[in-house]
Amino acid sequence: MAIVPWTLRNRSELGALRSQMDDLFDGFFRGLDRPFSVFGQKAWPAIDVAETDDAIVVHAEVPGCKPEDIEISIYGNTLNISGEKKESHETNGAGYYHVESSCGSFHREIVLSTDVDEQKVEAVAKDGVLSITLPKAEKSKAVKVKVQG
Repeated sequence: MAIVPWTLRNRSELGALRSQMDDLFDGFFRGLDRPFSVFGQKAWPAIDVAETDDAIVVHAEVPGCKPEDIEISIYGNTLNISGEKKESHETNGAGYYHVESSCGSFHREIVLSTDVDEQKVEAVAKDGVLSITLPKAEKSKAVKVKVQG
C-alpha cells in the first residue's frame, strides 16, 4: 500500500472557493433582513423619528433638495416622503470645461405609532434638513388619570 501525502493545497483552495461564494451571496442578500437598508446600503434620506406627548417629529437629511422637489403625504397612519435631487456644477476656465451633475429620486415610508391631525402638519426644509411636525389627534393623546386611595 502506498502512502499518499496529505497536502493542504487542495483544502485551502476549497476553503477559498467557499469563502468567495459566501462573500458573493452575503453581498447580494445583505440588508434584506433590515428594514432601513437596501442591498447593504443605507436608505436615503436618513431619518430620525421622535415622539412627544403632543406630536411626532420627523427629521430627514435631504442635502441638495429644494423644497419644491419634495412631496409629503399622509394616508392613514403612514407618512410618505418622496422627492428628487438634481444638482449640476459647471466650471469654465482657460483651456478646460468641467460639468458635474448628480440626480436621484427617493421615497421613504414611515408607519406612525398613532393617529395624527393631518390638517395641522407642518414641514420646513432648511440647511439640508427636512423637519416635519405631526400633531397627534385629540383622540390619540394620552389621558392622565389620578388614582385615588
